[in-house]
Amino acid sequence: MATVKRPQLSFAPPLLLALVVAAALLILVFQGTFQTLYGQWQREEYSHGFLIPLISAYLLWQRRDRLQRLVPQRSWAGVALAAFGLLLFFLSALASITTLDGYALVIVIAGGALAVLGWEGFKVVAVPIALLFLMNPIPSFFYNSLSLQLQLLSSQIGVGIMRLAGVSVFLEGNVIDLGRYKLQVAEACSGLRYLFPLMTLGVVVAYLFKGKAWVRWTLFLSTVPITVLMNSVRVGIIGLLVDRYGIEQAEGFLHDFEGWAVFMVCILLLLGEAWGLMRLTGDRRPLSQLLVSEPATPGVRGTPMRELGKPALMVLLMLTLAVLPARALPTRGELHPQRAEFASFPLELGAWEGRRDHLEAVYLDWLKVDDYFLANFVARETASVPDSGTAETARPPLVNLYIAYYASQRTGQSAHSPRSCLPGGGWMIRDFGQRALWEVREHGAPLRVNRALVEQGASRQLVYYWFEERGRDITSEYLVKWYLVEDALLRNRTDGALVRLVTPLADNEAVSAADARLVGFARAALPTLQHYLPE
Repeated sequence: MATVKRPQLSFAPPLLLALVVAAALLILVFQGTFQTLYGQWQREEYSHGFLIPLISAYLLWQRRDRLQRLVPQRSWAGVALAAFGLLLFFLSALASITTLDGYALVIVIAGGALAVLGWEGFKVVAVPIALLFLMNPIPSFFYNSLSLQLQLLSSQIGVGIMRLAGVSVFLEGNVIDLGRYKLQVAEACSGLRYLFPLMTLGVVVAYLFKGKAWVRWTLFLSTVPITVLMNSVRVGIIGLLVDRYGIEQAEGFLHDFEGWAVFMVCILLLLGEAWGLMRLTGDRRPLSQLLVSEPATPGVRGTPMRELGKPALMVLLMLTLAVLPARALPTRGELHPQRAEFASFPLELGAWEGRRDHLEAVYLDWLKVDDYFLANFVARETASVPDSGTAETARPPLVNLYIAYYASQRTGQSAHSPRSCLPGGGWMIRDFGQRALWEVREHGAPLRVNRALVEQGASRQLVYYWFEERGRDITSEYLVKWYLVEDALLRNRTDGALVRLVTPLADNEAVSAADARLVGFARAALPTLQHYLPE
């Protein structure tokens, strides 16, 4: 029997030279991007980034038969897409927002492929190119929110597992109280270190899976519940080991080994799911065939692609013209307006007297603030100010003031929204909305704040907070990001702050009384804040 040879994807020398030139131009334009990505790949949750370009190249090689049979149609839409990617890159460079240029790189690559292959050819390579998006870190705002939600879910399911095993345990937010020991389900245990690599593997398995679309989507989407479930099992096992053998079970090698073992089980579960779906749909092939090349097509001969096409030449021209601006564009030194340090923030604000408190080092490392203020204030007629730095244990009429200031938010450091963080401390949000405080300013627009009524057991608190961003009072986390990019471009500034006011409610105290207390304190504090939070 004659052996069927696979057609080999081949290129005429001019086209091959053009591909080499395009690769060199991308390296010259996006040199800083590659350096940033390399640094991000050192983080455990993004360590799979090293493999993604190799996986993408392998998937493209898998499709070489279909590419060989294509008659390239070219497309000017690819030129527009590449131009958009370059525009995004330069906007990112001017604003020094490092989370955008990695996405711009993938968009430029996609535009070049569309310009060379046309729409039909682009459909063949779209998924391997789109996979490159997963090598980029997600914006810190989404990362922090997602991490916190996974922490809460892992804590709840993990505690459920401990209780099923007969362990007496109490959960308060992300703190697991075993009596003798307390475990903090920290960011490292959020599951993100498994989720991103497993999602990448899910994309590859779903892409290689030859079956119905719903099966592929099921494989990909199932990576999320698999990760959450297995990470919760890990938290539960750690809790059981700590309860029986001591706190050292949650530290060092054992902690890291448990994480590695859980990830391997996640992979086995995903592959097992793929095998089960293959059998469910009547596919009796061995699972190993998912990772081999597509079968050869008899009678197909490779024909070198000889013409580059005008759209592709235009993309090359744009990359060439972008080299000098990209190489010459200096990193702008960000403007840092003069402001008073919080060390001098007064502890007397109108009729209120305060006692300063401090954040623990573990929270400072997580928040990455450049300056902060934390204090409890009481009305002057109150006998004393509580020593505790937490508003939860104090009695009214107390107001806890917390201000977190960031001199720069370009590289991912930014204020953490209380709406996301409060559940992590065990507080349930019972009511949430926005409020315009006309009473706190004598002239101009009102102060707009987020208002949250939170509960923890029998305790209640009223929380006001807003983001003070270069003279703007903002309540939306998304608008904060929008103005961050706008001001980085137009004003060369990304400084900003979170201002949070918290007051506990006494038993049977009306919420309206707590509102009046926070409004009165805001009226007294706002004129002083202007010296510490520049416009």
